[in-house]
Amino acid sequence: MWSSTPSRADTAPTCPPVRGPALVLSLSLLCGGPALANATQASAALPAAPAAADTPQGASHAQLPGSRLQGQATLRYFGLRVYHARLWTLPEFRTNQPVDQPVVLELEYLRDLQGSAIAERSLKEMQRAGPLPDVQARRWLADMQRIFPDVKAGDRITGLHLPGQGMRFWHNGRAAGQVDDTAFARLFLGIWLAPTTSEPELRLALLGLGDSGIRR
Repeated sequence: MWSSTPSRADTAPTCPPVRGPALVLSLSLLCGGPALANATQASAALPAAPAAADTPQGASHAQLPGSRLQGQATLRYFGLRVYHARLWTLPEFRTNQPVDQPVVLELEYLRDLQGSAIAERSLKEMQRAGPLPDVQARRWLADMQRIFPDVKAGDRITGLHLPGQGMRFWHNGRAAGQVDDTAFARLFLGIWLAPTTSEPELRLALLGLGDSGIRR
């Protein structure tokens, strides 16, 4: 699925209007922004196949004991490899209510990206479900800017949803922070798992209902 050397599409992309969870990872930075050089250099070192470093094949995720891998998908946007996403769920998981249950969502980045841009684009994607009061939007943006670090290719950000509590986050297995707000947690997960997502194929793959070879 991934080649070990960058293609022309990786090194000299033609950048269309950007949308969807790709925005969460700030493809705008890849299209002429300060992260472009780092992003193209990193593509040569990408692994041949995705593997979660701390989670052996078939094992439950460390942050959700008893869980299983529900689905996974690699998102490519016009030839650019953006991230590999994995969703862990408990055996009683119901695919029709994904944002109401304990889940672990892990993104393995395939590009160097800025944490501040990840936070800003995450907020925009959350607003797809409906407008947010300015005070709430500013508070959530500040929370995400505090939590999300700058990432390099191969880094992982993991989010654990605890229903009735909020979201907890890890960066490469180390605690990065938490947001104790159930509304935030539902909208954040909704970027990938809600019917309002701008990437329905990615959603289906994560829920185990569709193809994992997501491309754009």
